[in-house]
Amino acid sequence: MTNLTNDLIAIPSVLMRGGTSKGPLFHFKDLPSDPAERDRVLLAALGSPDRRQIDGVGGGDTLTSKVCIVGPSSREDADVEFLFAQVSVDRAEVDTGPTCGNMTATVGPFALEEGLVPITGDETIVRIYNLNVGARVDAVIQTPGGRVCYSGDARIDGVPGTAAPQVLRFRDIMGSKCKSMLPTGQAQEVIQGVPVTCIDVAMPMVIMRAADLGKTGYETPQELDADTALLARMEQIRQEASQRMGLGDCTGKVTPKLALIAAPRDGGSITSRYFVPHKAHAAHAVTGAICVASCAALKGSVAEGLTVMEDKPMQWVKIEHPSGSIDVELAVEGSGANLAVVSGGVVRTARRLMAGNLYIQK
Repeated sequence: MTNLTNDLIAIPSVLMRGGTSKGPLFHFKDLPSDPAERDRVLLAALGSPDRRQIDGVGGGDTLTSKVCIVGPSSREDADVEFLFAQVSVDRAEVDTGPTCGNMTATVGPFALEEGLVPITGDETIVRIYNLNVGARVDAVIQTPGGRVCYSGDARIDGVPGTAAPQVLRFRDIMGSKCKSMLPTGQAQEVIQGVPVTCIDVAMPMVIMRAADLGKTGYETPQELDADTALLARMEQIRQEASQRMGLGDCTGKVTPKLALIAAPRDGGSITSRYFVPHKAHAAHAVTGAICVASCAALKGSVAEGLTVMEDKPMQWVKIEHPSGSIDVELAVEGSGANLAVVSGGVVRTARRLMAGNLYIQK
């Protein structure tokens, strides 16, 4: 963090797109170790708090105001570890409580190109440990000819064009924050008159049927965001659910997340409108998709009766969202109250956009 040509601080970074999200990646060694000072640097780097983020590299949207900090891991079951940070756009807040499955897709390519992990063949598996939730992810990166390949024919909804496919398999995902899949011990309960499922698989979530809140579940994000009464009611439910889930007061925090679900109508397994949590997602978060898929597989949850699912230990769950759909490779053991989620896999794409120094004021 030194610079000899002007009075700004230069920090090496790489700007990357991961899935439907985007943000800069840093090495741990290039950021302050003190969390408060680190957060100050990240706010300055992204340009927060400011709705336009005009004085930073943030894109003025929660999906483009994200950061990953990466470094080598001392764990035997991981090559690298990373910390995800959700940087608020219009508030001076940095939340490292949750993780982001889309930005996880940037960690493997970054680690390979930055020399943290060697390339081993036409495909290279990067074993990633997520510090936010204490979980492992295996990222299968296309590396023909000894270099990271970003070009390919994989298409994901919410991202224009095509790119090389990257398979992410999320492990150790049950009870990512709450220590159990059903932190309240119930597959379904009622909060403020609304049936909900409080569930934690890859991401703590409060899932509700859209119809129970007077919605179809097929609304656009813009329509949902414009319904301030709906957002206020959902926040009240989220606050109470957070207490029941053992997460405490969630004011100013982005977990637990919210989803409104409905029956599929385009050949999928279920329809979901995902909230982050005070704004509807333009597509769908990866970790949230794994959690919604797990809810769909859970007997007695609010999803029962809405889903088109098969009863088998490994299946692809197609979740319809505002920009199309996202497929989750769900591996489970047992059923009903004894259901255990072994792993959740998704196909994502990523791209390296820019590399160099990111400058902030001292």
